[in-house]
Amino acid sequence: MGILSRKNKLVLLKLASLFSVVRGYNILIIFIAQYLASIYILAPERTVSEILFDVNLFVIVIASTFAIASGYLINNFYDTEKDLINRPQKTLLDNYISQKTKLAIYFTLNFLTVILASYVSFKTVIFFSIFIFLLWFYSHKLKKYPFIGTLTASILAITPFFVVFVYYQNFDMAVFVHATFLFLIISIRELTKDLENLKGDLTQDYRTIPVVYGIKFSKTLISILVALTLVPTLILMSNQFEIGQMHYYFVLSFILMIIFLFFLWKSSSKLQYTLLHNLLKLIIVIGVFSILLIDIDVVLNRVL
Repeated sequence: MGILSRKNKLVLLKLASLFSVVRGYNILIIFIAQYLASIYILAPERTVSEILFDVNLFVIVIASTFAIASGYLINNFYDTEKDLINRPQKTLLDNYISQKTKLAIYFTLNFLTVILASYVSFKTVIFFSIFIFLLWFYSHKLKKYPFIGTLTASILAITPFFVVFVYYQNFDMAVFVHATFLFLIISIRELTKDLENLKGDLTQDYRTIPVVYGIKFSKTLISILVALTLVPTLILMSNQFEIGQMHYYFVLSFILMIIFLFFLWKSSSKLQYTLLHNLLKLIIVIGVFSILLIDIDVVLNRVL
């Protein structure tokens, strides 16, 4: 009985390790965000049930989920030594899965992504093949270089929404403005993450913006990006677009970004940068669920 419980404990630890490696919580948020964006922003003319029971959309979202998970896996594979310095506790959990197993799961997920994409169309296969390649190339090479690493990470983070946007072929201006806001917030998060991981990046010779140009330059760049988030915010809050009660989110996010900036310039330790990084994550997560505020009655009115 003791051996069995020990075995069960090991299985649970390995599952927790896999969940940690593929950032299960992030993937869940992206999964929800793709559906909410489809209902409220990308396909507002369709009924909710039409979107929820669209097999092609479901396959695209699941393929995105697998591709993102594989991206996190290969990133973890290459960053093991760096993460040992930056995130020792997380690395201990992540190491319950061997590097060999991580690679095996990585290839399996990529294979499944392409198989799923082939159900939708050949174009979807091409799209996901390029996405998988770029996730690998970013982890292997690009993330070690200033500017291009941050830019690539931000673009790859919004790519799952881009595939849904292409699927619906909605070229409405509101879609681009929402995407710009998200892109800027993610870029700020990436730069904050670089400040948080400075010690490990320096040790492992990752040429990130804080490593190459210094902390003050990075904070100035983040401040400029925070100021730029005002542009899509003000455009979305103008009478030009129908965002319903979501304007409350943009007011809240602006207040939180001011608080973020205030503490950013006062921060110097890894813990302080981690807290700021978590604040940005919170802004993104609240933003995902705030999409519901565009029209609270929409689920009731558009179910059928």
